[in-house]
Amino acid sequence: MPKKNKVKFNICNVHYALLTLGADGAVSFGTPVAMPGAVSLSLDPNGEPSNFYADGYAYYTVSNNMGYEGDLELAMVPESFRTDVLKEALDENKVLLENANAETENFALLFEFDGDVRKIRHVLYNCSAARPTIESQTNEDEIEVQTETLSLTAAPLASGYVKAKTGDATTEEVYQNWYKSVYLPEAAAGGSGTDTEPGGTENDGTEGEG
Repeated sequence: MPKKNKVKFNICNVHYALLTLGADGAVSFGTPVAMPGAVSLSLDPNGEPSNFYADGYAYYTVSNNMGYEGDLELAMVPESFRTDVLKEALDENKVLLENANAETENFALLFEFDGDVRKIRHVLYNCSAARPTIESQTNEDEIEVQTETLSLTAAPLASGYVKAKTGDATTEEVYQNWYKSVYLPEAAAGGSGTDTEPGGTENDGTEGEG
């Protein structure tokens, strides 16, 4: 039997991958892109079960999993994320421009927690991000690093899938390829006629960071 983690600590290896929905509803993702400088991640469940009462008691409980909401704190939001997801545009002088008419992109968020035996790798499939707050402060006796925080919403896909994470007995192939393509079971991909990698995402012949 594989050894099991007893504890987890330290978020690291954060990546994002752009989400694409085909005309037939098929789900695919771009190659994961690294987001260095992760400081913290805090996501709370969104949606609570509700009860239907009959005959004087809770006759039926309705599941209401609406995903997660929370914050991802980074040393700095990478320029690639600002252009790919927040849709800030680089002009001819390589200046980032924010336009109120631009629509942000949805994406998968990949990350891992260290464990005492093995890193636990996660993916949230259908994320959206709000613009980070602009803030800083003057230096005093010591320089205090100012971080940037993204407010995230992770909603279910049409298939109902919200997230996935590696387990104690996840195959080595899936584990090692976690950041090369977004792991997605066939039931969540939808559509037909798409070539897929072991993870279930469209294979465009490229690889991300390991």
